Amino acid sequence: MIKSEVSSPKEQGKGGKIKNDMIFIAVLLAVALVAGLALLVFKGEGDTVTVTVDGQVWGEYPLERDLTVEIAVGDNLNLLVIEDGKAYVKYASCPDGICSSHRPVWRDGESIICLPNKVVVLVTSKSEKSPDIIV
Repeated sequence: MIKSEVSSPKEQGKGGKIKNDMIFIAVLLAVALVAGLALLVFKGEGDTVTVTVDGQVWGEYPLERDLTVEIAVGDNLNLLVIEDGKAYVKYASCPDGICSSHRPVWRDGESIICLPNKVVVLVTSKSEKSPDIIV
């Protein structure tokens, strides 16, 4: 009688399956890391800050000029500061004040949002310096 040396999948155990899963997860993490770094590297700097209140444009301000903008609607007040090419909310009358602890924004597409006061500060770029797609 000849004994077969080929083992069935049940006999192989879970060792091979776990190894393959770990390799798959490592490849996915590497791809996500490369994609994230590419987005950071290719994201251009913005040149304009657009402020909207309750969906309506409040104003557009250049990032190249240092200025302070008071956004007051009713009892709500946000103080936007633009200096050194960056914009941040210095003061907000909302109860949580999360927007005033947000880091300064300057890259195209970055934003600061104050939900209670319905204020959105969005950095945009009028120039075509950054690519539209990454291939």
